[in-house]
Amino acid sequence: MTIESHQVDFDRLTGYLEERIPGFQGPVTAEKFAGGQSNPTFLLRAQSGSYVLRRQPPGELLKSAHAVDREFRVLTALANTDVPVARAYHLCEERDVIGTMFYVMSYEQGRIFWNPALPEIHREQRTAFYDAILGTMAALHEVDVGKVGLADYGRAGNYFQRQISLWTKQYRAAETERLEAMEALIEWLPANCPTEEIRPALVHGDFRIDNLIFDQHTCRVRALLDWELSTLGDPLADLAYFCMCLRLPSDGPITGLHGKIRSDLGVPEEEALVARYCELRGIPAISNWHFYLAMSFFRLAAIAQGVKMRALNGNASHARALEVGAMTGRLAEMAACLIEQEA
Repeated sequence: MTIESHQVDFDRLTGYLEERIPGFQGPVTAEKFAGGQSNPTFLLRAQSGSYVLRRQPPGELLKSAHAVDREFRVLTALANTDVPVARAYHLCEERDVIGTMFYVMSYEQGRIFWNPALPEIHREQRTAFYDAILGTMAALHEVDVGKVGLADYGRAGNYFQRQISLWTKQYRAAETERLEAMEALIEWLPANCPTEEIRPALVHGDFRIDNLIFDQHTCRVRALLDWELSTLGDPLADLAYFCMCLRLPSDGPITGLHGKIRSDLGVPEEEALVARYCELRGIPAISNWHFYLAMSFFRLAAIAQGVKMRALNGNASHARALEVGAMTGRLAEMAACLIEQEA
């Protein structure tokens, strides 16, 4: 049995975990979860039960990338809050146990949905699922980061300026052709960032429906997953990123609901989702919603361009990498249309 490309001494791993996780008892086997996680994730089966091991990928890593220690920190900090997360058991910073840094958390059984239309759920129940998602998001954004020890989890101020700079650099590094819509966004976004001061909130950074585990029989959220992009920033970034699913094409490699009649599906409209989020948090209506959406589409377009570059270089792990990459221009144009509609 291997964990990624490293041969693992399972006797050593078992002994290591037995000494550090109360009640842990081997022997241990490991099975990799499907999906394209940048931090490989495994189901550990032990005599004492099932656990999840999340590790850095093998090989040389970019500075600050694949920071599983940050993930462990945020899971630990949220343990006694209203945010549903897996229980963090142990962080191993020693590279000689399995070859890289890793941590172990609880295995949360439940359902993961990949399609925002929720075809597995009865139409009458879908609004309740969306409300549970927004409840989880609102709970996250209401966490007092100072009280849970995360006041220094991210840089203060200028969140969107930093995000625009980051994703512009990422896009330029992977650029294969000039896209006028992307050029327009790179010029417009910095000049239209929100200027009002906000209380720094814990931002998940990848708030999608498939990063949530739901109870097996109800709409209750059991855990919010994949914290590798989490930081302190503007919470509306998470809301806009989630709401993109309503505008993304339903027939593309990134599944959305554009072209679907939401009332027929039993899925709330974007306006209703935004209003419900504001209600849950007790905040006023959002006046510049188009900026947040445009920023989210720009970010996703930059990500798609990176996928395209890796696919062209033969390094893509996603089976539909070229299809994802081909969406860059379309995503940028969707953002540009949002800006034009508000002009």
